[in-house]
Amino acid sequence: MKNNFSALKFVNGLIPAVIQDYKKKDILMVAYMNRESLQKTLETGETHFYSRSRKQLWHKGETSGHIQKVKTLYADCDGDTLLVKVEQVAVACHTGKRSCFFTEMLIAKTLYETILERKKTLSSASYTSTLFKGGIDFILKKVCEEAGEFTISAKNKNKKAIIHETADLIYHLLVALCYHNITLEQIENELSQRSGQSGIVEKKSRKKKS
Repeated sequence: MKNNFSALKFVNGLIPAVIQDYKKKDILMVAYMNRESLQKTLETGETHFYSRSRKQLWHKGETSGHIQKVKTLYADCDGDTLLVKVEQVAVACHTGKRSCFFTEMLIAKTLYETILERKKTLSSASYTSTLFKGGIDFILKKVCEEAGEFTISAKNKNKKAIIHETADLIYHLLVALCYHNITLEQIENELSQRSGQSGIVEKKSRKKKS
């Protein structure tokens, strides 16, 4: 992006900046920049923002060391939002998460909590309760059935059916997880541990352990 600030639309002196990992393409955070912080970002090659709560500039990672090295910076077609692609050192979120957007499984989490409630209070009017009453073999039978239906839909390239069967498969997988008292957080942690290594390497390590 050229230093043509006149083409940008600052509202009350600020413009939102979407921060994206330049390799993995996931969104790390959203913050605000004013003209001065944008200028510092371009000059230093590291992200600088304007804190609306503290009403001052801040250098991302200045105290934590979790800096963001700017690779490319774009303005959108309307000039009212910036996209900053960065190399993130360690994590972006103050909570210790890689990204500030770690509630992506909110729908799945809500569904999981509903399934857990059905497990605790079995009801003849609940399909979920029927699965738990049938035991793990019955649950796994349904998982296999849904996996098969998903496979057929994907093979037939039927997008509408793929979406429908994916929802069914995820639901039954969540029932199986809930049966074994395995939380979504445990699955998320497992995925996070794998994110920094090659899938081939990870599979080899599993074979060695076994």
